[in-house]
Amino acid sequence: EMRCPNHTRQIQDAVSNVEKHFGELCQIFAGYVRKTARLRDKADLLVNEIYAYAATETPNLKVGLKNFADEFSRLQDYRQAEVDRLEAKVVEPLKSYGTIVKLKRDDLKATLTAKNREAKQLTQLEKTRQRNPSDRHIIWCFLVPRWGVSFLQL
Repeated sequence: EMRCPNHTRQIQDAVSNVEKHFGELCQIFAGYVRKTARLRDKADLLVNEIYAYAATETPNLKVGLKNFADEFSRLQDYRQAEVDRLEAKVVEPLKSYGTIVKLKRDDLKATLTAKNREAKQLTQLEKTRQRNPSDRHIIWCFLVPRWGVSFLQL
C-alpha cells in the first residue's frame, strides 16, 4: 500500500515530463520546418531573379547564369523534400503523440478519482463497522453495489 502513492506519483511525473518535452520538441521542429520552407521560398525568388537577369545578358553569361540557376533550383528540390519528410516523419508523429499523452493524463485522472472514491467508501464502511458491528444490513448495502449484478445472480 505504501508503494502505491509513490508509483502513482512516478506515473504522474512521467506523463508531465513527456507532455512538457514533447510539446517543446513539436514546437521547435515545426518552427524549423517553417523556416526551412521560407528559406526554400527565398531561394525560389533568387532563382527567378537569376533567370530574369540571364535574359538580359550576353549569350555566354546567359548560359552560365541559367546553368547556375538550374543547379540552385535542384538544391531547392532537396530542401522541399527535407520539408516534406520532416513534416511527415517528425512533426505529425509528435503532434499525434501529444494527443496520446493527453488521453493518458485523462485516464490517470479518472483512475485516481475512482481510487480516492473507493478509499473514502472503505473508510466510511470501517467507521460504520466500528459504530455498529452487528448491523450487517448497512454493510451489505455498501458491498452489494460494488460487487455488481453478477454476484447477486450466483
